[in-house]
Amino acid sequence: MGTAIRSVEAIPVSYPEPNDHSRQRSVCLVRITSEDGAVGWGECCTYFPEATRAARAVVEGMAGLVVGQDALHTRRIWEALRLHSWWYGNGQGIASLAIAGIDIALWDLKGRILGARVLDLLGGPVRDRLPAVASIHATKASIEETCEEIAGYLEGGLQGVKVGFGKKGDANLGFDHDRDVRFVKMVRETIGPRKRLMIDLGIMNFWDVPTAIRRARAFEPYDLHWLEEPLGADDPEGYRALRAATALRLAYGEKEFGFRGVERIVATGTVDVVGLDPGRIEGITGFWRAAESVAAARRQANAHNFSTAIVAAASQALSFACPAARELELQPVYGPAQKDLVDRPVWHREGWVEMPEGPGLGIEINEDLVRRARLDR
Repeated sequence: MGTAIRSVEAIPVSYPEPNDHSRQRSVCLVRITSEDGAVGWGECCTYFPEATRAARAVVEGMAGLVVGQDALHTRRIWEALRLHSWWYGNGQGIASLAIAGIDIALWDLKGRILGARVLDLLGGPVRDRLPAVASIHATKASIEETCEEIAGYLEGGLQGVKVGFGKKGDANLGFDHDRDVRFVKMVRETIGPRKRLMIDLGIMNFWDVPTAIRRARAFEPYDLHWLEEPLGADDPEGYRALRAATALRLAYGEKEFGFRGVERIVATGTVDVVGLDPGRIEGITGFWRAAESVAAARRQANAHNFSTAIVAAASQALSFACPAARELELQPVYGPAQKDLVDRPVWHREGWVEMPEGPGLGIEINEDLVRRARLDR
């Protein structure tokens, strides 16, 4: 049978990420080949080398459930992988990352076999273009220098910026009330009233509920598009109190590993924007299922597009297909995992992301670069 799957390969790689203080990141790529030689690529968004090696082991362990199956039967394979991981994952952790990489590769492969875009396999676009915004980490000690940096990123037309607090570097944001408010005020003055401004709390920050309420209220005059993870990933009671105390839109959810977790936080009524990562939330199938529940609740879904060009291409297709998605975050500085990994990195034209073209995810992988970047070479 021409669409039968011949092989599944897990490839751990490492690369420098200029948007994250130039530190080394690692992910596990997945390469799936059909009996006819068609190839699809996916990514487990693991970030850390130990998680990347673990995902490789799980992908290789799951390969027996994939090889020999019909590459067009993505949902059947996805369900089988989720059932198989009942003891060590089942919607959580490394198992979800492994399933994500396999599932993205399967969708890419299916599109190539059928000569169709993943976007069209998902039902086609619900919009003609998407606003593009920059996603950055603040790392500089000087607020003025950071504002200059942001202004430079937006010169090409990007329609806003999301700034990560509590990251590596010397920015010291997210820890001091007055400094945080001064930063938000200066960024708003720099970018003007029409650009979108989002603030994203990092894992190095901890705000209790009173602190989050005080910060949110102080940020309100500066028209934040949303405030992301001010109370971390999982604090429904805290978010309920914060939601009652501020008019700011609240975002969280990107640390959920499955659609059930997304359904749970949406049901609390405490989230306005749900972050979803196809490289983490069990792939394109998992993202789609989660985004449907977000849309049903009339909330916004937002792709956490902050790894390689493979996840970027999957995020692009999903964001055009999902009614709940309203913009696409882009890394303003492309390193090798974006500009060199594929022939057509996702980018914008005067602040707008256009629809993908070409079969599958619409990208061709630089396999020479993949070989050079392997963790195990």
